[in-house]
Amino acid sequence: MFTPNEHRPDHGNMRDVQNEEDNRNIRIDKVGIKNIRYPITVLDRRNRVQPTVANIDMFVDLPHKNRGTHMSRFIELLHLFRPEISLENFSTILEEMKVQLNARSAHIEVTFPYFIEKAAPISEVPGLMDYTCSLIGYSDPTGRVDLVSEVLVPITSVCPCSKEISDAGAHNQRGEVRLAVRFKRFVWLEDLIELVESCASCDVYSVLKRVDEKRVTEKGYANAKFVEDIVRDVAQVLNSDSNITWFSVSAENFESIHNHSAYAHITSE
Repeated sequence: MFTPNEHRPDHGNMRDVQNEEDNRNIRIDKVGIKNIRYPITVLDRRNRVQPTVANIDMFVDLPHKNRGTHMSRFIELLHLFRPEISLENFSTILEEMKVQLNARSAHIEVTFPYFIEKAAPISEVPGLMDYTCSLIGYSDPTGRVDLVSEVLVPITSVCPCSKEISDAGAHNQRGEVRLAVRFKRFVWLEDLIELVESCASCDVYSVLKRVDEKRVTEKGYANAKFVEDIVRDVAQVLNSDSNITWFSVSAENFESIHNHSAYAHITSE
């Protein structure tokens, strides 16, 4: 992409403290920049690409003999790849991090709001739903690259126990499902989000008219689920998907009648 000295001014005999040797003989697993906000463009199944603003963490390892890393080079690399950051070019970004920072391993996490237009179930009035998504990549010293896609999806759930024991109604609440996957072939964020929503008591909408509110209320009541049911339903689908090599799924319900959340988590074998 670019050589280590390209576009860098010559500062003469200024002391380079970061390049000095360290005598404590302790290597550092991760060193770099964390929580930098940066505009990026990600792949969008419907519109091809989507501009957004990401929080980005970038790290490399540091050998025991080196005192510090070159923090500014992380920003230079971000600027270089800014037009499009996606799983398709993560491997290139990770390898370039290793080259430019003289590192053996590299790690990057890109977290961003992702917007999907979603129509109300009956009136079909459109609205934008935002989901928190992450792309996570790691390149080890052998060059093996590990990629993970993660989505955080709002859902609603209705308590099966409350429904069973009550003469009328049942308590319901909004919750969140966090799903992370490894895969053989590219997976759209939209596919992961739709999978989670299909396993909830009901999904969440940004716009609901009265006819829509009636539908989601009745759908949730007819489809009562514990957090245990939700994570098991997601896991059952992923276990049967040959493209998914690993997954982690958790569900948290922000309980409406308790002063605590209900939580369940499954990690694949």
